[in-house]
Amino acid sequence: MKINVLGLGPGNRDYILPEVEKRIKSSDLIVGGKRNIESIPDLTSGKEIAYIDRHLKELVQSMKDNMSEKKIAVVLSGDTGFYSMLGYLRKNFELSQLDVVPGISSMQYFFAKIGEQWHDAVIKSVHGREFDYIEALKSAGKVGLLTDNINTPQEIAKKIWESGIEATVYVGENLSYPDECITSGKASEIKSIQKKFDLNVVIIKGEEL
Repeated sequence: MKINVLGLGPGNRDYILPEVEKRIKSSDLIVGGKRNIESIPDLTSGKEIAYIDRHLKELVQSMKDNMSEKKIAVVLSGDTGFYSMLGYLRKNFELSQLDVVPGISSMQYFFAKIGEQWHDAVIKSVHGREFDYIEALKSAGKVGLLTDNINTPQEIAKKIWESGIEATVYVGENLSYPDECITSGKASEIKSIQKKFDLNVVIIKGEEL
């Protein structure tokens, strides 16, 4: 049997695709991060659970040992093709062994919320990694970033302001959840905000666009 690799969307249960729900319900073993699995208790009740942790090699071997007898679903946050575990699975399984169903990524959701197209944007993660978003902004005029505790919205806005680029910075917190909050302003304004943003995504748009 194929292993289902399923995107859960941006977080709110309402944004899980019906096809994803159907495949989770029909599975025997659900593999995923603790937070992801706990977000869908009604879909995972009574099923065997395996949490994704640091012991990935052992987990993959267990999946290989069980895939002929059990229907396995790997649930991933956001979209399966956007900074997810899919790449690791592709290195350990043949494509013919996987059946991938996408979800709505936090970035896709956020672009929709601010009414912007994203096909012409540079989209990257600065979560635990470096990326020259200033140069990307100069060349593309529109950049989407996944942030972390070091590359915060304020730090990103500060670097944009220091570069002399005129841009609007959008910060999306807790996207799709009831406490969702979207903040926007000039880089000079966002860099000076005295608060810690919750789980967030940043979009930067050059003023000429």
